[in-house]
Amino acid sequence: MTASIEPFRIHISDEVLDDLKARLRNTRRAPDFANDDWSYGVNGDYLAELTAYWAEEFDWRDQEASMNRFAHYRTTIDGLPIHFLKAPGVGPAPLPLILTHGWPWTFWDFKDLIGPLSDPVAHGGDAADAFDVIVPSLPGFGFSTPVQRAGMTIWDVADIWVELMDRLGYDRFAVHGGDYGVMVAGQLGHKYADRLVGLHVAPRLMPLHVWNIDRPWADLLAGSLPASEKAADRAAFVQWERKKIGHATAHILGPETLAHALHDSPSGLASWLLERRRSGSDCGGDVESVFSKDDLLTSFTIYWVTESFVTSARLYADNSRYGWTPSHDRTPVIEAPTGVTVFDKDIPPNSSMEWMSEYANLQFVEHSATGGHFAAAEKPELIVDHLRSFFRDRRP
Repeated sequence: MTASIEPFRIHISDEVLDDLKARLRNTRRAPDFANDDWSYGVNGDYLAELTAYWAEEFDWRDQEASMNRFAHYRTTIDGLPIHFLKAPGVGPAPLPLILTHGWPWTFWDFKDLIGPLSDPVAHGGDAADAFDVIVPSLPGFGFSTPVQRAGMTIWDVADIWVELMDRLGYDRFAVHGGDYGVMVAGQLGHKYADRLVGLHVAPRLMPLHVWNIDRPWADLLAGSLPASEKAADRAAFVQWERKKIGHATAHILGPETLAHALHDSPSGLASWLLERRRSGSDCGGDVESVFSKDDLLTSFTIYWVTESFVTSARLYADNSRYGWTPSHDRTPVIEAPTGVTVFDKDIPPNSSMEWMSEYANLQFVEHSATGGHFAAAEKPELIVDHLRSFFRDRRP
């Protein structure tokens, strides 16, 4: 098998887009009552408003043009199609940096980082902080499709990323990740510490063994109830958990059952992805205070036109089935220099992050009182600033 890398241009056919609009116009809407506060899930009136905009006003071609301002490529690694964007750094010695997204993200959630990181001078920065920015789509997500292989885990992605960077000619590189990207970055820092200049994650660090538990559908994101006997502490924890855990349960236990519905209905897909955007972000209940309709629908359209919901959801199930296997028993577990930007609203109430200092080679920790789970999309300027700061003294 050749290790070729081919140019790739994002273009969705008119036929696919016309079918999407027809399905949206023919949506059979669910009854929705006593749900103005979204307490039963996505509010039907807002969903109807959003999907009407999707069918009648949203301009996918404009979004395509924005994406195609950058150079895109595809290659095949371990039998899997891998799409990535590459923005060469403009500076004396750009540091290669791979940005890794999560679910329900796409590669485009990093759109506001690409320019400032690759061409800092054009965005008010110092040329010495330039990065060669590589933004792949996770296998089975977006344009890294189709994938038809069971057993793909998030830790396998670290192996794929190393091969990708080898093909691009980078011996050592930096990494940043959010959501699933946090665990990809952590695995790179564990298994391939010698290849990393360092890793930075947001909105929090996650232990790599987080999936190695008997009941991940119950304990994955938040863990056990706090030991505090204060009713208020327990109530705050449960309220936080209710916002975070629903999708993980469905994806772990029956991703294909859910996919049969969402693969056929763009309105259903929008509802499922929308709830995650609203509950995970620091939007105070108004999702458009963080993500515009165009932001939301660009992401939803990528999932729809690439038919990637099913493989993106199956990643949860396979992580749970196969778990994480350590590559060594040394401490810290993550040996590469590690930086973390903690978004306080994304961690469980009354939780301590002190464990990080023993688990990782922790050299940079900053906290943000605002912003939620979609760190790079919600607070891009902050993430750019922290990436520049963390890697400034670690460049070769």
